[in-house]
Amino acid sequence: MFENLVATLKANRLKIVFTEGSDARILEAATRLKKDDILDSILVGNVDEVKAAAKEGGFDIDGIEIIDPATFDKFDEMTQKMVELRKGKMTEEQCCAALSKGNYFGTMLVKMGYADALLGGATYSTADTVRPALQIIKTKPGNKIVSSCFILSRTGKDGNEEKYAMGDCAININPSEDDLVEIAIETARTAKAFGIDPKVAMLSYSTMGSGKGETVDMMRNATAKAKEAAPELAIDGELQFDAAFSPVVAKTKCKGSPVAGQANTFIFPDINAGNIGYKIAQRLGGFEAYGPILQGLNAPINDLSRGCNADEVYQMAIITAGLK
Repeated sequence: MFENLVATLKANRLKIVFTEGSDARILEAATRLKKDDILDSILVGNVDEVKAAAKEGGFDIDGIEIIDPATFDKFDEMTQKMVELRKGKMTEEQCCAALSKGNYFGTMLVKMGYADALLGGATYSTADTVRPALQIIKTKPGNKIVSSCFILSRTGKDGNEEKYAMGDCAININPSEDDLVEIAIETARTAKAFGIDPKVAMLSYSTMGSGKGETVDMMRNATAKAKEAAPELAIDGELQFDAAFSPVVAKTKCKGSPVAGQANTFIFPDINAGNIGYKIAQRLGGFEAYGPILQGLNAPINDLSRGCNADEVYQMAIITAGLK
């Protein structure tokens, strides 16, 4: 799944900042990225501590840049820039304190152009990764929220790769109609980045009015708004999963739909459905799940699970930079 992303990154050299530079999993991933000549890395942390952790783990980080907030020569400039960005919401003292932490410091490195992308969360919570991104990087023009999706991948019975996108499975607990429109459009864009020609199904327990309820109305209304906002997208709903996925069921339940029976990008009505749905596909369907991939920001920033391993850090680094 990564061949196209890797080829693109090798042709267009980018730099990613890791907010937890002394973590062994980060060090291993950064070493592999250097060895494979895919990405340049910045490790945030105390230089001596990062080098000691690398030596202890046997990781060759020669040539990898390490930046310590405490000794960064542009720290004062960075502080003033953050004060301007926060527009009275944080004092200079508060900005200075925030920038002493890797999550805020790394985010400002992206904002100021020292890095192209950021990956954090090996020790930080999701909120501690997303909050600085919202405050400093901010959402793209026209977007009001940050959302997320997972890319699900496995080798099919015919030997070909199956890929699907699912959103939002990690960030927005109870999205509104307008939130769902953004989630659908952004998830379709992410799907394209992974070589998926998005056919977007707005999922529900109802298919085209077969059921009643507030969430049914919400998904139907969100579908109409998404079609208006992105007329170039193949999108339909509300659809039950079987109607969205199975050509046989689609012929019975919603014949003539441009999406039903061939959907590959699935939008869930809330985080309960989304989180459960992708994990069922992962555990029962044998899919690899890549994500959560954050969407809607002005720069590629992603969050790791605190239980991640070095392979997952390596993969998410490629995914994050590949979305630049």
